[in-house]
Amino acid sequence: MKITFIGLGNMGAPMAANLARAGYDLTVCDLDPAKATELQSLGATFVDSPEKAVQHTDIVMTSLPGPKQIEAMAGPAMLEAMKPGSVWIELSTNNLEVERSVRAKAEKQGVEMLDAPVSGGTEGAAKGTLTIMVGGDLPVFKRCQPLLEVIGGNVMHLGDHGAGYVAKIAQVVLCYLHSVALSEALMLGVKGGVDAATMLAIIQNSTGTSYVADRYGPPLLDGTYDPGFALGLAHKDMRLTLELAQSISAQLPLCTQVEDLYGRAVKAFGPDQNHLMALRLLEEANGQYLRKQDQRETA
Repeated sequence: MKITFIGLGNMGAPMAANLARAGYDLTVCDLDPAKATELQSLGATFVDSPEKAVQHTDIVMTSLPGPKQIEAMAGPAMLEAMKPGSVWIELSTNNLEVERSVRAKAEKQGVEMLDAPVSGGTEGAAKGTLTIMVGGDLPVFKRCQPLLEVIGGNVMHLGDHGAGYVAKIAQVVLCYLHSVALSEALMLGVKGGVDAATMLAIIQNSTGTSYVADRYGPPLLDGTYDPGFALGLAHKDMRLTLELAQSISAQLPLCTQVEDLYGRAVKAFGPDQNHLMALRLLEEANGQYLRKQDQRETA
């Protein structure tokens, strides 16, 4: 079985590395050839264009920034070069409108599709423990399941096409809402006279505890944040959340507020900063730092 993996970013590269270590015949592709260096040392072949990379492959996997890039692959750049009977496993976060459009083009090409977005962060990608939420035809899923289980520890078939994208958006938004809620709880405690580290410890050992409190609380207070996920991508996820909500007539007032916060943070700090940078707007609004003294003058 020949596999092509396109998109070697913070998530894509470690996923591809796990496939290479598992012994798959792997071709990789990215705009930046340097991102393929380690993968080549693991036995992968680098090809400099998606069109060339997919011509003789059985399964194509893409890990891309968002809908715009996915649409770009659904034409001469990639899809039209795929052979009939091959499978495109799309691992990114996407919206349903683009999913339907891209899948229609794939069907004309004779290419099967699975939407299979992932969750678990860069740590989960490196360890091969990602949660993978899959939408698409069950026989195609069964055919690809062993491959998905190399990169994921919890691989779930959720139903028809698009179900994976819906589940990914619904669960990832909770991380951002939790991050903002955690920051507001810390701010309330600190402004009321409780030491920040003590307040975090209280949250971590009470009914307010969560993965977000444990994972993001310490870097939030020491100001180092988390280099694994960019602010612009977080804002993109929040926009996708509101687009999905509008398409199914769901009212999500908290999501609307958090999307606005991340949008303002992108304008203030730039899309390449860590997603927790959004919470500096809370510091500014309150005239109160959560960060340690030695981190207060950093950008």
